[in-house]
Amino acid sequence: QSYLDNFWPDLKAAHELFDSILQARRERESESQENNGKEYPEHLPVEILEAGIKSGRYIQGTLNVNKHRAQLEAFVRLQGFGSKETG
Repeated sequence: QSYLDNFWPDLKAAHELFDSILQARRERESESQENNGKEYPEHLPVEILEAGIKSGRYIQGTLNVNKHRAQLEAFVRLQGFGSKETG
């Protein structure tokens, strides 16, 4: 802000862009605080997920996504299974 004020006081577009970026950053920080510091909100509460895993309704694993073909290739490696068994 001070750089723009000192060196480019008449460049209105740059000041508007800075204000827009600052506002977006503040909104993102407030959303992050609302979500307890998490970037994305949880789909289900942790208690429901834990109960679902214990009951066998849900499975727990690690999602692996091909970085070169992310839209087409991904698999889940289930916890507790050997490295050859995936789903």
